[in-house]
Amino acid sequence: MSQVRVAGVGMTPFGKSPERTAREMFGDAADEAFGDAGVDPDDVEEVFYGNFMGEFAEQQGHQGPLAASAAGVRAPATRIESACASSGVAVRMGVEKIRSGAADVVLVGGAERMTNLSTADGTAALAAAADALYEINAGVTFPGAYSLMANRYFEEYGGDREDLAHVAVKNHDHAVDNELAQFQMEITVEKVLDAVQVCSPFGLFDCSPMSDGGSAAVLVSEAFAEEHGLDASVAITGTGQASDSLALHDRESITGTPAAAEAAQMAYDDAGITPDDVDVAEVHDCFTIAEVLAIESLGFFEKGEGITAAREGKTAIDGELPVNLSGGLKAKGHPVGATGGAQISEMTKLLRGDHVNSDAVSDATVGLTHNAGGTVASCVVNVLEVVE
Repeated sequence: MSQVRVAGVGMTPFGKSPERTAREMFGDAADEAFGDAGVDPDDVEEVFYGNFMGEFAEQQGHQGPLAASAAGVRAPATRIESACASSGVAVRMGVEKIRSGAADVVLVGGAERMTNLSTADGTAALAAAADALYEINAGVTFPGAYSLMANRYFEEYGGDREDLAHVAVKNHDHAVDNELAQFQMEITVEKVLDAVQVCSPFGLFDCSPMSDGGSAAVLVSEAFAEEHGLDASVAITGTGQASDSLALHDRESITGTPAAAEAAQMAYDDAGITPDDVDVAEVHDCFTIAEVLAIESLGFFEKGEGITAAREGKTAIDGELPVNLSGGLKAKGHPVGATGGAQISEMTKLLRGDHVNSDAVSDATVGLTHNAGGTVASCVVNVLEVVE
C-alpha cells in the first residue's frame, strides 16, 4: 500500500468575498497548492472536490468538472457532498485512490460561496444538512440543534456558558496572527457572555460565521515524490470515516458523537497510533460545544472533562494538547465545502514549520484533523505525520 504524501497545500483567505465564485476560489487555492508542491496540473490523475451549498448559493450543480477546469486540470473529477464534511471526505477519497494504486497524483479540496446569501437564506441552506421531515419542518436550525446538545451536556456532566466562552476566546487568540483567518482579533469572556443571544446557551461568539473561501491539497504517492524529488515531508498515515443517524431524536444520546469516535479509532488503527501520540489537533468547532464533544470523542479527554479544557488552558497554544491553532471554524471561518481541506492545509503547514503558529509546536510530529457534517452525522478523521 502506497504511503500518501501531502506535496502541496493552498488556501484562500476566509471571510467575505461575495463577488467571487466558488470555482474561482478553488482555482486560486489549487494554483497555490501546485506551486507549493512543485507539481504540474497535467500530472493530476483525479480530482475530488467538496461543496455543499452550490445549488443554493450559485444555482450550480455538476461542479466536479467545473472545479477541475478552474484548477487547470483535465482529469476525472467528482464533487463530494457530505454537508460540512464535504472536503474532508474529498481528502479521504484522494488518500484511498492513491493507496489503491489507481493514481499517483490527486487534487483534493473544496470551496464555498456563502456570504452572497442573506442570513435567513444561508441558515435555511445550512439546515438542509439536517432531517428535512422531522427537524427542518419543525423549525430546527443548526444553532438550535447544537444548543440542544449543549444543554443536555450541562444537565448530564455540568458546565456552563462561561466554559464555552473560554473555547471561543482561545480560538480567537490562536487566529490573531493568521492572515488567512476571517477574525484576526482577540475577544474576552465578558464579550462572549454579553453578546446577543442566538439560541441559549449560545451567543454570537459561540457560533462560527458564514464565510467564503477555497482550499486545496496535492496528494502524491511516495514513489512519485521520490521520483520527482519533491519535498513532501508530511504524510497522511491514517484515515477514518463514520456516520450516525441524521436526526438527533434517532440517537441514544446527544451528549456524544459516536461517528467521531468511530472515525477516530479507524484513523488511529490505520496509522498505528493512539490518542496519546497526537501532538496537535484541528477539530470541527462549528459551535463552541462542538469542540468539547470532539475532544472527548477523539479520546483526548474523558466524558465530562472536555468542558473545562479550554478554561484550564489544556487546549491552548501552550497547553498539553493545542487544539485549533488556526483559529478553528470559530475564528478562521467556515466556508463549509472548504473546511476539511483547510484543516489539511493548516495542519500540513504546522507540521512543516511554516505556519504562523508553528514555533509553539516545533516538536510536533503527529497531527489530527476532525471534520464533521451536520450534528456529526458524518465525520472524517485524518492523521498526518512528519516522515523522513
